[in-house]
Amino acid sequence: MRLGVHVSIAGGLLEAAARARRLGCTTMQIFSRSPRGGPAPRRSAEELRQFAQARQAADIAPLAIHSPYIINLASPKASVWAFSLRLYQEEYDRAAAWQADYLVTHVGSHTGAGEAAGIARVIEALNRTLQRPSRPTMILLENTAGCGHALGERFEQLAALRAGVEAKAAVGVCLDTAHLFAAGFPIHTAQGLDETLDAFDAAVGLSHLRLLHLNDSKAPLGSKVDRHWHIGQGHIGLEAFRRLVTHPRLRGVPRILETPKKTQQDDRRNLATVRQLEGRRERAAAPGARIP
Repeated sequence: MRLGVHVSIAGGLLEAAARARRLGCTTMQIFSRSPRGGPAPRRSAEELRQFAQARQAADIAPLAIHSPYIINLASPKASVWAFSLRLYQEEYDRAAAWQADYLVTHVGSHTGAGEAAGIARVIEALNRTLQRPSRPTMILLENTAGCGHALGERFEQLAALRAGVEAKAAVGVCLDTAHLFAAGFPIHTAQGLDETLDAFDAAVGLSHLRLLHLNDSKAPLGSKVDRHWHIGQGHIGLEAFRRLVTHPRLRGVPRILETPKKTQQDDRRNLATVRQLEGRRERAAAPGARIP
């Protein structure tokens, strides 16, 4: 299982790769710039080359870049949409230049204009982005918790977005467990998880699921509130994550933790928890093995 965390790029890309390596990550996610605004930092060709070499040496792949929160590709307001499209195309070009495998994308909010109008705006933005010279980076549409007018809460919305894109092979999906739970999918039970995967497969297709964001939820089921929490310590719970990380239908899908980072040890603890959960079957046969 490819497992990693969202890593800060403070100190540069090489330091980000070093942080991921020290944590034992085999995949990683980063922001290429501040997610809330400001100019994007310039990176030299030499830094990008060394970054790629460092990831290769540490066997860290795939690399995911998360798009900034300030982008709203579903906005009905012309000026906001044009600004968002420009930033998104710059982000996509930067992800390709950094040799990122995936650009994780929050599709945005229709702000009251209606679901159909919002979906149409996002499709137009994605088509314009992908009509330019071919890039190796795949766009991943991320599901949402369903707060307000945000799109992506329902699998049918994600399916409609992907169906409207001309270059469908360049678009996949990232599922966030905390978002699923907050949106009302009962992934905390064995039956609920299976039914959720069935529903996703029917609407989108499991073959298009390229990345999982593993996050527990501080908010209860169906709350529509996006609050990530430490693995096994939220409303989803430890046993549910044991089922998630060992589920045969999710085998091979890389996993990224976006859990809180109040101390330097938080990432280590959450990664250790997931690794223990994944290895339960192997350790079960060993006398005295400690399973959380």
